[in-house]
Amino acid sequence: MSYFKVIFVAYNFMETNNQQLEEELQGSALMRPSKVPNGKKLFLESYGCQMNFSDSEIVASILIDKGYSTTQNFEEADLILVNTCAIRDNAENRVRQRLQDYKKIKKNNPDALIGVLGCMAERLKAQFLEQEKLVDIVVGPDAYRDLPNLIATAETGQKAINVILSKEETYADIAPLRLDKNGVSAFVSIMRGCDNMCSFCVVPFTRGRERSRDPESIVKECREAFDAGYREVTLLGQNVDSYLWSGGGLKKETLTAEQRANSTNFAQLMEKVALVSPDLRVRFSTSHPKDMTNDVLEVMAKYENICNNIHLPVQSGSSAVLEKMNRGYTREWYLDRIKAIRTIMPDCGISTDVITGFCGETEEQHQETLSLMSEVVYDFAFMFSYSERPKTLAERKYADDVPEETKKRRLSEVVDLQRKHSELQTRKWVGKVTKVLIEGVSKKSNEMLMGRNSQNAVVVFPKGDLKPGMYVNVLIDSSTSSTLIGSVLN
Repeated sequence: MSYFKVIFVAYNFMETNNQQLEEELQGSALMRPSKVPNGKKLFLESYGCQMNFSDSEIVASILIDKGYSTTQNFEEADLILVNTCAIRDNAENRVRQRLQDYKKIKKNNPDALIGVLGCMAERLKAQFLEQEKLVDIVVGPDAYRDLPNLIATAETGQKAINVILSKEETYADIAPLRLDKNGVSAFVSIMRGCDNMCSFCVVPFTRGRERSRDPESIVKECREAFDAGYREVTLLGQNVDSYLWSGGGLKKETLTAEQRANSTNFAQLMEKVALVSPDLRVRFSTSHPKDMTNDVLEVMAKYENICNNIHLPVQSGSSAVLEKMNRGYTREWYLDRIKAIRTIMPDCGISTDVITGFCGETEEQHQETLSLMSEVVYDFAFMFSYSERPKTLAERKYADDVPEETKKRRLSEVVDLQRKHSELQTRKWVGKVTKVLIEGVSKKSNEMLMGRNSQNAVVVFPKGDLKPGMYVNVLIDSSTSSTLIGSVLN
């Protein structure tokens, strides 16, 4: 069987200390060829979270099966698709700029089509088509199956849009085309949507209601990834801890106690995936503090191949702010979950999200966030100043009244503290041996390889004759705030 390379470009944004940090990931994977090549080329670009990356693999699968090949050069593309993120204003602004750049290719190729996918498509809908006139196609996160029809409509000169949200769509039957850059780690979506309605977040409006995917289809996808050479899967969901599959189209909120007892929850799903192979590492993202139960932690502790790493977003250390955010837990509840993690898995790596300057946040409440960070001492954090998003509860109910200068100063204090904590956490590894899954060549030297340990710490070591996908034991000799540096043990 012949194969060709598919190129994928992803952007992930953070704001720290009034600076926008941009990481560009270029990935390639060997994929099945088009069933009936149509001679047209696809350029696919994605912004934002891991879920968008996973969605782009679904989109690629659908279009490859419809005859498209792919290109790294958008100027030669017949179809340009941008998978978008609406979580922050800066990400949306960058997408608009990119669309302006792509629109220029129509001067040389007037038949080229431009489409916007994902969360911005759902949030802005016809604005892209009618007001800004940047694109020909607008497709929401639950309408990717309709892409071939929408493309056919756009080819006739009509504008094409489908942003209908679904209560059932999980794309469980579509085999994703792996677009990651290393051929070692794969994303596996286990659920879609979100029911939490955090007051600052647009996700429930752009991705719809929560629905879980059939566990057998998830296990099958993980087994196929392992058989294809992948050695790590990350189970994805907006709130993986609330995963619940009852079968037969039953809704979680209507389940009886008996039906719930006979359902598959997240702990049980994770165990099923862990049993695919002891050589398949299992990660997951993202957890929600209000839903993380001890059974999840106990399954993690039971299986060596389930990574000892949890991303547990706190957002704020103030119970009053958390209530305004509609997070569903208090400072005390969150710290109890941290205590449970430390008790059941003492060596677990913990990361988080922090928002500074949320509506009405006082200086005292900001100090509560800093004190919580000092009590937990996170390995890593995504840190943001609050950015008001249209149509959220916070926009409707609360004034965005913390001055930008104050937001930025508080963010700077959070970043500085986390940098110190990250240095403390990486320094603990010096002199210890840790098991690493090799992912590829280090960005800084072709003579060095990089991988991650179970706690998700990045480890760099000499290449030797080692290859991606191998497990090695590394003795850590030194560290920076973000990287462990060591040597491989025989």
